Amino acid sequence: MINLKTFAVPALMLATLAASPALTQMKVPGNPSPAAVQAGEYSVEPYHTRVSFSVSHMGFNDWFGDLTGASGSLTLDPHRATASHVDITLPMASISTTNTKLDGELKSADWFDAERYPTIHFVSTKVTKTSVRTAKIAGDLTLHGVTRPVVLDAEFIGAGINPLSKAYTVGFHATTKIKRSDFGVKAYVPVIGDDVQIRISAAFERK
Repeated sequence: MINLKTFAVPALMLATLAASPALTQMKVPGNPSPAAVQAGEYSVEPYHTRVSFSVSHMGFNDWFGDLTGASGSLTLDPHRATASHVDITLPMASISTTNTKLDGELKSADWFDAERYPTIHFVSTKVTKTSVRTAKIAGDLTLHGVTRPVVLDAEFIGAGINPLSKAYTVGFHATTKIKRSDFGVKAYVPVIGDDVQIRISAAFERK
């Protein structure tokens, strides 16, 4: 079943954009210059934040899925990376592979056991700047009731005023890799891959 609340805000924004020809003629509002980023406290913008994952499917090809509905916060200091901090939570119930039957299996006790472990949580412990636009974000990932250290390779994408929401917004991409068996999710390993590639596209709005 489609969650109408999930799509209501993006749909409204698109409708507003379509009805406002002036917006289609403006410059892209996201400024890619890290020097222009505003320090401060931010909240996750859930409608444009998505976590994608992939695993090997029997050694034939890769199999993909998504998690949405993120919540959390970001403390951002572009001039002092060590002062930055991120805390994100994802609902396990949001997992989607575009296959309803498979989604149900993944939420079951055989896999992620969404009823017993309803959320995935990441909280950073250290942010290390690696270039003008990139950083390594070390933190603790809690999945399936197990907490393990992970490192995200993060890249700044852009920041500026969203012309529709009027909120100052900053966006990042990040990637990492985990072994699902490290978190107790061992169903069908190694026929279904143990290594999970994770890609994150995250937007945050300044409070």
